[in-house]
Parts: sequence; structure tokens; C-alpha cells
Amino acid sequence: MKKIRFITMIAALLLTACSLDENPPFLSRDNVFGNLENARNGLDGVYLGLSNWGNFSFMAHVLYDGYSGLFTARNNKGINSRNNRTLYALKPQPNSKEVESVWRTHYTAISRANDIIATIQPVENPLTNEDRGMNDVLGQAYFIRAFEYFDLVRLWGDVPLRLEPMNTGNIHKPKSPAKEVYAQIIEDANKAKDLMYPHSEQRIGYPGKEAANMLLAKVYMTLATADPSLQEHSEAEYWQMAYDEAIQVYGKYTLVSDYATLWGETSGDNTPENIFEIQYNDVAGSGMPRLYTPRGATKGNNTWGRINVNVEVYDDHVATYPNDPRIASTYISSYLNVVRNRVIKTYPLLPRKRFSIAYPWPYKYWEKNVNLVGNTDLKNFIVYRYADLLLMLAEISNELDNGEQFKYVEEVLARVGLTPQPEYYNGKDAFREAIMKEYRYELLGELQDVFTVRRRGYEWFKSHVIDKHNNAPTFNPKIDVRQAEDEETVMRLPIPSSEINTNQDINN
Repeated sequence: MKKIRFITMIAALLLTACSLDENPPFLSRDNVFGNLENARNGLDGVYLGLSNWGNFSFMAHVLYDGYSGLFTARNNKGINSRNNRTLYALKPQPNSKEVESVWRTHYTAISRANDIIATIQPVENPLTNEDRGMNDVLGQAYFIRAFEYFDLVRLWGDVPLRLEPMNTGNIHKPKSPAKEVYAQIIEDANKAKDLMYPHSEQRIGYPGKEAANMLLAKVYMTLATADPSLQEHSEAEYWQMAYDEAIQVYGKYTLVSDYATLWGETSGDNTPENIFEIQYNDVAGSGMPRLYTPRGATKGNNTWGRINVNVEVYDDHVATYPNDPRIASTYISSYLNVVRNRVIKTYPLLPRKRFSIAYPWPYKYWEKNVNLVGNTDLKNFIVYRYADLLLMLAEISNELDNGEQFKYVEEVLARVGLTPQPEYYNGKDAFREAIMKEYRYELLGELQDVFTVRRRGYEWFKSHVIDKHNNAPTFNPKIDVRQAEDEETVMRLPIPSSEINTNQDINN
């Protein structure tokens, strides 16, 4: 079942990100969020900040994939294209449309969440469905604010911490230290899990409180290996805190039996494995097909196929698990161009003689309906799923030495008929190496890569991603993008030019 979200005209007017009027003369926020139906319509406005073209429908995929170091931008200019010279070479520019767009849309969602948080008061002892529903709306707003700031702080570091509705008095805002941003994320996520419906009662199309538990677990895992300047607790304490949150989600969801169904046109939507997903429908479709599917793969001939998987990423997966069914769902190297009635092949089916055939495409968000005539489809984007949670528990358990680590990774691999690779059995350090690669085999392209590859710091990112790419035996300077190595450049995005130009309290 698809959840079709909409915003009433009143809520849309109030929640427009460009509005700076704190008290619109035609309608007060109290009236807009005064009952459950209106409050839920307003909440849909928050989610539209995530689902639009400038965020997780399109631009976030370009930015997150490109800055992960695992992909190459595909177009007729090869390695000399704008994105391959900048973002995909880990040299992001402040005036990049992807940097600008993701920053803007993240703050749009935050601004709309702030309107709800400032207006709805939590009900301490909810007795009616209306009270519980209003608490859930408020909890969802806290969750989305925490989620968006978690992306912002990991991508940019110090960022403006906007916690109040926008008005003419708070347009200009200095950056807050990342440590303060993390503290706010934790506070918001804790409020969210206390207010949101549990998974057993959640409405279709909206996350349950377990999504907030998973978010908190990811935050604590990030802080466990972060610079000491960001930490309030010891590394061991953070790993334990991560476990305490993640284990709350364990057993509440299940893996679907067939990995491939997660990436079908609609078969992967709202499954028992999906913990948090962004909804699309025939009113508001997803732009992912245009980005991931090459021209001619659908009858409408309206797709671009702008992202390819780096060769060393594909080769490593095949070398580690040669019979892994996930390979066929993650990469594609041959397809029928239905417009030209011609089979198109790329690496590894063809040698890497030129840029256009040098890489496989990512297949998860490929448009499977060859009869598509437009450039959007209805497929949801899964942000958090249960397999990710299981891998997190495996990694956390290994760090805690609690003896549970094999159980969780075995659950993930059993679905695809595999057993853990030998490296898992060579001690704690080897298990750590193996599980960090397992995230990639299971979750490649699901927009977690950009964070996972940096979570253990610059030296890990350089040795496991940048060096692996630049020094790969298949590297060809005529068809492969050489990635930058400067720590400041490869670990943090620049503040967008538009923010510097309009925010008097930020100059870099």
C-alpha cells in the first residue's frame, strides 16, 4: 500500500521555507496545528522537505554517492566533467549545485519541523487517540530535525543550529560547534523515541520510535571513534550506549526473504525490513530513475544514468563473495537499449578501453519498468533498514567483546545463502575490517557509504578508500578520476556560497 501524502493549502502557505513572517496576519500556527488532521498535514510538509528533487529524490544521491569515493560521474566528458573534476575527485566546491541544494533542503525540513516543535505541546499522559496522535506528530518533528542535523554535522562539521521558527530577527546565525550540534541531535532523538508510535502501531508511510533508537545508535557509533574534542564519554561508553539503543530495535523487524525484492518497482516499499523510508507516489514521484538509469533503457528515453560504480569496489565484492546473489541486485553491466534495440555492455563484460564502457552501473535504483515514459517513478527510498541495524549490532558487539557479533552478521548473510568470509575469524581487528566492508556489500549506494567510510577518521578513509582507488591495479589515468588526499578537503564539505553570501554571521 502506498501512502500518498498531501498538504492542505493552509499548511503549505504557512510552511513555505521562504516565509520570514513569524505571525502571518491571515492565520496563526496554533490554528494550523490545532487538531490532529491539520497537524498531520503539517508533518507531511516536513517530509516533503526530504522527498523533493533537491534532497533525497535526486540531489542528495549525487552528493552523497560522489563524496563517498566509491562512484564516478558518468557523462560524455568523461573524467573532465564538472563533477569528476570536483565532487567525485573529493574536491567539492562551495558553489556546487549539489552542495547548495542539499544544504538548503535540509534546512527547509528543519525549519518546518521547528514550526511544529514550537507550537505543539507534548501530552504527558495521553488518554485519547487525538493526544497520542499529536504526540506522534511532535515526535516525528523531533526525529526529522535530529536526522537532518546528523547529516549536516557529519558532512559539514560546525553548522548553524536553528531551533526556532524563522523570522526577521534570526535570519543571520553563526555556526555552532559540532559538539553542540551532536548534543542537540541526542536530545531531539531521545524526545522523539518517547513521543512517536512504536513500530507495532506506526502509520503506514511513517517511521516508528525504533527509527529514533537506530538514529541514536548511529550517533553513538560516530562519537565512539570521533575526535576527542567531540566526546563527552569514553569510547567504550559510547559503544555501550550504541548497543543499548540498537538492541531496542532487534527483533522488531525482519529481513525480507529475497534481497532482490527490495529493489523492485514497488515490491520493496513498506516491507517488514524497512525502518525508515521516504514515500513516493503518482502525485510526487522519485527522480532516482533518471539519475541511475542510462538513456534508452526505458521507452520514454528520458533517463540519464549519471552514476557509475568504481571498478575496485565491484572487483572487491566479487573477489570476497563470488557467488553472492547481492551482486546481481547491486551492479549491472548489460542492458537492452529498447529505443535502439541494441544490447549495451560495460565492464566487466568488456575491457576498460574507454570511459563509456569502463564501469558497471549501480542497479538498485535502476528503472525496472522498460515501458516508463516519464522520468520519475513510484519507488520509495529506504533510508534505514533492518539489515543495516544487524550489521551495526555486529560491529558494536565486536568492539564490546560481548560474544554476539557473529550472530548478527550470520543473520544478514544467511538470507543470501552465504557464511561469513574467513577474515571474520581472525580476531577482533580482522572482524572490524570485515564488517566495515560488509556494510558496502549489503548497503552500497543507499547513501550510508559517505558516512561509513569516514566514521573511523581520515587515516581509515584514506587507506581504505582513497588509496585503494588511486593505487588500484586497474587504475587508468585516462578513464579513472584521481581522488584528492588533503584531509580538510576530503573530510568536510565547504559551506555553500549562498549561505556565506546571505548569512552575515558566516564568512567561511
